[in-house]
This record gives sequence, C-alpha cells and structure tokens, in this order.
Amino acid sequence: MSLDLNALVRAVKKAAVEAVRAENPMGVCHGTVTGLSPLEITTDQKLILGEKHLILTNAVRDYTVEMTVDHVTEVISHGHSVTDTYTGGGTAQPVDHSHPYKGRKSFRVHLGLKMGEKVILVRCDGGQKFVVLDRWEAP
Repeated sequence: MSLDLNALVRAVKKAAVEAVRAENPMGVCHGTVTGLSPLEITTDQKLILGEKHLILTNAVRDYTVEMTVDHVTEVISHGHSVTDTYTGGGTAQPVDHSHPYKGRKSFRVHLGLKMGEKVILVRCDGGQKFVVLDRWEAP
C-alpha cells in the first residue's frame, strides 16, 4: 500500500476544521434590543441574552473619554462679577470677548443601545458569551 502524503495532509486539515466547527468557538449573528434595564437582546434564533451573556464594545455603550483641547470659546457679549472690597463689587459692563479653553477635559460619549435597535453579535466561548459589536439598524 502506497502512502499518499498529500491525501494525509488533506485528511488532517479536514478533521481539524470539523473539530473546530463542532466546538462552536465563534459565529456572527444578529439581534434586537428587547430590554434596557436590565439590558436584553433577542437573537434572530429567538435566544434571549441577558447582561451576564453580553460584552459591550464602545460602539454600543456610553463612556467617558479624556481629550486635550486648546482653543477659545465663541465671542459673546457678557459681563463678569467683580470682587472689590473698596467698592463692594458688582458686575462688569457686558463686552464682546472670548475665553481660553485649554487642557485635559473629560467628555461623555452617548452611544448606549436603545429599544428596538438591531445589533451585530459575535458568539464566543462556545455560545456562553456574545460580543455586541455595533448596531446595524435603528428603529
């Protein structure tokens, strides 16, 4: 009996692919947001996923980001309060001016999911966890 090395390699590759598919390590599916508090997503296969099954990316959740800014505000006409122990203080006359806006600032990004939104999910860990990648359709 002759040994066909190419046939052996193909057979091993095929067995490896089938083993990976049998373990169900990852797959893409779609779902709809059916609850917000707590978060709930129902997949196209009618599987209901709760918060403990979901991993949210920044594309589908609210988060805070720090940014460095270096600019001035728009020019507007307004006055400022004046602290003066001699005159008792008061308010300066309104005048057109701007203010510097510099430094490291925190900004809130509002991307949280809303009821009825359609999302793209990646199934991982044999179906125990789902990564919510992004929305693909808003109601």
